[in-house]
Amino acid sequence: MAGVESLLAEIYAEFPTFRIVLKRDSPLMHVIDHGLRAITLGRQSRFLTEYHTILGSVLFVAPSWIDMDERDRMVLLRHERVHMRQSKRLGILGMAFLYLIPFFPIGFAYGRARLEWEAYRETLKATMELHGLQAVCSATLRLRIVDRFTGPDYGWMWPFRKSVESWYDKFVGELQQSALAPLSQPRTSPKIGSHDYRRN
Repeated sequence: MAGVESLLAEIYAEFPTFRIVLKRDSPLMHVIDHGLRAITLGRQSRFLTEYHTILGSVLFVAPSWIDMDERDRMVLLRHERVHMRQSKRLGILGMAFLYLIPFFPIGFAYGRARLEWEAYRETLKATMELHGLQAVCSATLRLRIVDRFTGPDYGWMWPFRKSVESWYDKFVGELQQSALAPLSQPRTSPKIGSHDYRRN
């Protein structure tokens, strides 16, 4: 399994201006933190301490990055690489518009939800590949991701909990099938006459 250094090399090759910055050292992140606390009435109070944020090709990381397990760093980097590719595809202004505006910045942010659905699909794929099928089927992981879509962490971007759970369960089911498929392939016996039994 290629490690985090190999993944970082891939990211630097794709995004030459990529860099990692501690959130606590960024005045901009402190401004965003104050803004999020205000618009969520204090419900999102962990932006600086627990969440990692990508803006363009700069990844602003929370303190947990320093002690994070290598596999968890890889899961995070793969998630954020999806956002970098979205930004490259849509442009910075287009990405910002979709992330912040339609249909409402708070409570029904369809654009943000669509962008995050794409990124969290990669999170789940990476989790299965790096931590195993049991990890991706974890009820704790399911609850955490569903809560992020429906709770204050992302500004209640998609209030329809059942639809998020349905999306999650369907995609995890697809991952399960892909993981188990090789085990269910029947072994084929050699056909009679396929070998040459003639002696030299």
